[in-house]
Amino acid sequence: MSLQNYYTTFHDPIWIILLATALFFPIRKLIWVLYVRKKQKIQKVVSDEEIKSLKKRATFTAILLCVVFSYIYVEQVF
Repeated sequence: MSLQNYYTTFHDPIWIILLATALFFPIRKLIWVLYVRKKQKIQKVVSDEEIKSLKKRATFTAILLCVVFSYIYVEQVF
């Protein structure tokens, strides 16, 4: 196989993974902060266990959003 075949085969998945990775940490932090603030409106004090639970929830949501957004973006731009 030539190098061009490898490039055309792996171009989109590599960019999707790179973009999703770059977006993951700021998106997770943003979602986590929003979850904690929402919880603080309901309860004045949020326990450490609830914070860990909200961080796991934010991680799952961020992974889903980043991968979907990255896929759509790469398909539209490239």
